[in-house]
Amino acid sequence: MKVFMLKDVEKVGMAGTIVNVSDGFASNFLFPRKLALEVTAGNEKKFVVKVLKKEAQTQAVSSKIGMLAERLKDMVLTVKEKTHDDGKLYGSVGAEEVVALLKEKDISVDRKQIEFAKSIKSVGEHKVTVKLSSKLKPQFTLKVVALASK
Repeated sequence: MKVFMLKDVEKVGMAGTIVNVSDGFASNFLFPRKLALEVTAGNEKKFVVKVLKKEAQTQAVSSKIGMLAERLKDMVLTVKEKTHDDGKLYGSVGAEEVVALLKEKDISVDRKQIEFAKSIKSVGEHKVTVKLSSKLKPQFTLKVVALASK
């Protein structure tokens, strides 16, 4: 039976696609949970149009994410922090601070997308990863410099 997926179902199909499933699976699992709709001869064209629109929208989003990844990978940001005499920070640089620095450059990301190889607790250059999607994870350089004491 052909069904149009309304929501993502693991190992079955993604939302907005038409997939073939067994009749029992569709009537006992997908339809009662409103995860899919049956594709009939009359409404197949309507669902095909929806699939094409979904693909076009996905391509537009992926191109925007790709351009953002290109901007990020060559970027070098600098943050000034209070340090001890030996170059260690009083605290550590967190994801919120990195998000604020990116916001100044007109790049909007969530703090959950920021990943550190290890916590940043010293002066120097550190690599920071931004998880834009499961495949796109550009890295940029974060320079931590000592705040000039008065």
